[in-house]
Amino acid sequence: MKKYTDISDISNLSETIMQAISLKNNPFLYSELGKHKTLVMLFFNASLRTRLSTEKAARNLGMEVMILNVNDAWQLEFEDGTVMNTNTSEHIKEAAQVISHYADVIAVRSFPTLKDKKKDESDYVLNSFVKYASVPVINMESSTSHPLQALTDAITISELTTKRKPKVVLSWAPHPKALPQAVPNSFVEMMQLIEVDFCITHPKGYELNPEITKHSQINYNQDAALKDADFVYVKNWSSYKEYGQILSQDDSWRMTQAKLGDAKFMHCLPVRRNVVVEDAVLESNQSIVMQQANNRTFAAQVVLKQLLENLNK
Repeated sequence: MKKYTDISDISNLSETIMQAISLKNNPFLYSELGKHKTLVMLFFNASLRTRLSTEKAARNLGMEVMILNVNDAWQLEFEDGTVMNTNTSEHIKEAAQVISHYADVIAVRSFPTLKDKKKDESDYVLNSFVKYASVPVINMESSTSHPLQALTDAITISELTTKRKPKVVLSWAPHPKALPQAVPNSFVEMMQLIEVDFCITHPKGYELNPEITKHSQINYNQDAALKDADFVYVKNWSSYKEYGQILSQDDSWRMTQAKLGDAKFMHCLPVRRNVVVEDAVLESNQSIVMQQANNRTFAAQVVLKQLLENLNK
């Protein structure tokens, strides 16, 4: 692996999932692999799980870690040919090259504006680092994708399923804020790659990018979609067609124990209790959100391991 900005960067998904589960059982097995190597983590947006789990993963491999909240440090310029006489003080062309002198791997987290679809879909922050950095880049969530979370979800389902082909449902839920499509986008892409019976359910108007959903089944009837589900992944996202808009806050889409049935409940966290999902679900034995959160470390660790192995060739 030379970078991890998209799920497609994984060359062998089933082997990668097995490696991650193995690392979970023996997290310090490769503690010498990252010795004298440095991970620089750049946060254009706040983080809890991604920040802590990725740092822990790096340290499990023996790496040093440096963290920078970018917008607290300086405003970067990303446009070519710009006369920098306003609020930006350094261009990405210099910044990425400079950071590459300090880092063996760079990890970047940057959210969308949810106002300019074309600009957001260019993933200009992440892709600028890929373009100008001379070291591998990891996507810790970008405008359009969250491949570390998606890998985590695949690991979790693989660990807990008792069926060869479990039924997995991605269900939209209400939320008071307009949220990105990054997590559901990557979850959909990942489910298309593993052996599951997959379905997406949401109100009309919340269709994701059709270039991502492709042939995945979409059912606008939540109850019908949830029938016989083994895993239910609940997540809010704003409209893709009416970009960034909240079209509905219909609380009938909230996940309840009655709707969940016998399925396991998944969510990437943070989650708004009794808005997205009722307390009874989160506090039941069917909730596997803590397993997901724990697996964030081992998703990041297996990615870093493969990047380091490539660097050490």
